[in-house]
Amino acid sequence: MAIQAPAARPANPRFSSGPCTKIPGFSLDMLSDAPLGRSHRAAIGKAKLKEAIETTREILGIPADYRIGIVPASDTGAVEMAMWSLLGERKATMCAWESFGAGWVTDVVKQLKIDAETKTAEYGDIVDFSTVDFNSDVVFTWNGTTSGVRVPNGDAIPADREGLTICDATSAAFAMDLPWDKLDVTTFSWQKVLGGEGGHGVLVLSPRAVARLESYSPAWPLPKIFRMTKGGKLIEGIFVGETINTPSMLCVEDYLVSLKWAQSIGGLKGLVDRATANAKTVWDFCDARDWIANLANDPATASTTSVCVKFTDDRIKDGAAFAKAVAKRLEKEGVGLDLGAYRDAPAGLRIWCGSTVEQADVAALLPWIEYAFEAEIAAQA
Repeated sequence: MAIQAPAARPANPRFSSGPCTKIPGFSLDMLSDAPLGRSHRAAIGKAKLKEAIETTREILGIPADYRIGIVPASDTGAVEMAMWSLLGERKATMCAWESFGAGWVTDVVKQLKIDAETKTAEYGDIVDFSTVDFNSDVVFTWNGTTSGVRVPNGDAIPADREGLTICDATSAAFAMDLPWDKLDVTTFSWQKVLGGEGGHGVLVLSPRAVARLESYSPAWPLPKIFRMTKGGKLIEGIFVGETINTPSMLCVEDYLVSLKWAQSIGGLKGLVDRATANAKTVWDFCDARDWIANLANDPATASTTSVCVKFTDDRIKDGAAFAKAVAKRLEKEGVGLDLGAYRDAPAGLRIWCGSTVEQADVAALLPWIEYAFEAEIAAQA
């Protein structure tokens, strides 16, 4: 008997984990107010950049004494700025449980060559934070975009720590409630949860991080785009919209549109609720079937944005080939784009469930995953 394809289809088949799908109802007309062809140092450019910074602060609940800067090279640029500028004053602890965290380990251990302890966990788990020495500088990802696991809360981070916490929060910010009092440096890209355009990062510094910048100079030379101090003092302009290099005012306008949409749905709570509902739709689907499972081993650490799933059926002969075939079939049907697991991650699918995704689209996708699974099992036989 032929396997019957589902009748309903996602209205929006975009489930990429970055760049992520645009806000609901997006159109290019929304960007008509972008000051194209104008200098970012003109009054209108500075005003747009400052508005982006202050609206970010308002929505995320970032304390007034924390600095927020828009920096080059997406989240990667923001993390590198932080590590190259701040690490080396004391021992570091590098925590990694997925590919991007592993990349930060490589940069610190092999490039900066500083004294660092590395703590790792396999895909599907996170490092045990109770074993981390927070008197060292600790670098970690809040949410593993490629592994589908996240830090559940900041309870393990002591308030009286001596070291700095440097947190890559790129697929967590705007979808998870971050404990700002436990984070000294936080980085993210607006291309993730808010579906913004790529190329720009956001760097958030606590007063403790600023104090380190003003009191410590690393032993290595810093490229111009990493420099945040001059004469031992923070370059304050970076954190009011006077960017280090030229930003795209079109991308900034797109970010502002996304921020205003976030405000319209209830701010951070509305964003968190949307992502959580999307993820739960996938979790419930997996729980009701014995051939698919969440890659996250502990429900408490399961990501609500980058939900990674694995196929567990004993009939599957080649897990990687099978998962690729399922993803290819979903793309060919036009119901799920960019669903393949990250190249370094275990075989499976990665379903972006961030706040710009509609729950109805997630619900419509899942029967198609079952259809594709059954079709590939049949094809394999």
